Amino acid sequence: MDLLEQLTQTPSVPGREDRIRSVIEAYITKANLFDEIRTDAMGSLIAVRKARPNGKPSAAPQKVMLAAHMDQIGFLVRHIDENGFLRINPVGGFDTRNLFARTVRVCAADGDLKGVMNPAGRPIHIATDDEKKKVPLIGEFFVDLGMSSDDVHAKVKIGDMVVLDGPFHEVGDFVASQCLDNRVGCWAQIRAIEELKHHNCDIHAAWTVQEEVGLRGAMPAAFGIEPDIGIACDTTLCCKTPGVPEEDRVTVPGDGVCLHVMDSSMISDIGLIEDIEAIARAKDIKCQRGILPRGGQDGAVIQRSRSGVRTVSFACPVKYIHTVTEMSHKVDLASYPALLTAWLETL
Repeated sequence: MDLLEQLTQTPSVPGREDRIRSVIEAYITKANLFDEIRTDAMGSLIAVRKARPNGKPSAAPQKVMLAAHMDQIGFLVRHIDENGFLRINPVGGFDTRNLFARTVRVCAADGDLKGVMNPAGRPIHIATDDEKKKVPLIGEFFVDLGMSSDDVHAKVKIGDMVVLDGPFHEVGDFVASQCLDNRVGCWAQIRAIEELKHHNCDIHAAWTVQEEVGLRGAMPAAFGIEPDIGIACDTTLCCKTPGVPEEDRVTVPGDGVCLHVMDSSMISDIGLIEDIEAIARAKDIKCQRGILPRGGQDGAVIQRSRSGVRTVSFACPVKYIHTVTEMSHKVDLASYPALLTAWLETL
């Protein structure tokens, strides 16, 4: 879990993925996991591991693309007022009900600054009944750095990154943290490659940028790689919680990594799903199917690149997604890279 913790605690929002890319690149380089490593024009990190056959005869190796997005939802500073309060612009989708009274990190050029985020308006002691019931709009939130206006203007620039600040910890059978979406997918790709003993395919592992604002990094990466098979490595909803009907739960915690049959951006290749499920049964690795009614992931643009690519999405079930208290079951985490490794070794 040390690597996963490091990934979740490294801030990187869409368009500002430099820090998380550096952490991943340093790790895979030190571990000598790939034959080639490069960063494309968009900022996606792409690493190539050539086929390592186990003696079986094969034709020209297939190209398999793995894609996990590096970015997390967050904000960019859009305005600094005369009193030093920061107004922020979201990059990624937030439910504003989860944003009250949050600590944040403002990532300025000279270092990270601690801050507090709240919506504008009167506190509960002097608020009207109507004001107490109102859910603020995202544009009403501001960041207080506890500094003089002059100091804020000297340290912070328009476009600086702001992220919610939450720790990584274990809670019973789960881990809880900010941005498990999608640092789990980044982690799973690394762990799967670490465990690989042989494979007859060429593996192109991409850690992509700007997924949370419209799958912007995966498409140029897919066109550059030209894969035969695409695997999106992401997370999905896990709503086996109070207030959510049973039919809307999407996944069950502890039932293993999810194979996304469909979401609003992509329908997975059913042949790939069935092949992967057969391997899961043979290896006694837990997995489950899921359909996400709304939402998308990098597999959608990989699937539609060039003349089309057979694609499937791996997704770790996550409770309370897009909050600072995202939770994933340890069984689901363990099954994710285990199944990905087992499948890659059959190609």
